[in-house]
Amino acid sequence: MAETLSRKRFVYAFGGGLADGDASMKELLGGKGANLAEMSALGLPVPPGFTITTEACTHFYAHDRAYPESLRGEVAEALTRVEALAGKRFGDAANPLLVSVRSGPALPCRA
Repeated sequence: MAETLSRKRFVYAFGGGLADGDASMKELLGGKGANLAEMSALGLPVPPGFTITTEACTHFYAHDRAYPESLRGEVAEALTRVEALAGKRFGDAANPLLVSVRSGPALPCRA
């Protein structure tokens, strides 16, 4: 999925044998995100997920602690993809999608 020139992209998906990123994108995706994308692209059994970029963090601090306008929609789209790949729904009492949120950049994010 190529980034358009008109707006910056903040969410990169992985899982199901596909990935938007790769190991060379550690500065943008962080070590965990870049390596999960790389493993998924190699066909390893990585649960579907997505990474919010370090640029979203930088934007947050540079814009009075406000997230980029497109972030909510990008996360919703990525979560829908994860639900489809997992065959589960986030918030569904009968067939819930369980998620794990990981954080921990190599260096603190600053504006």
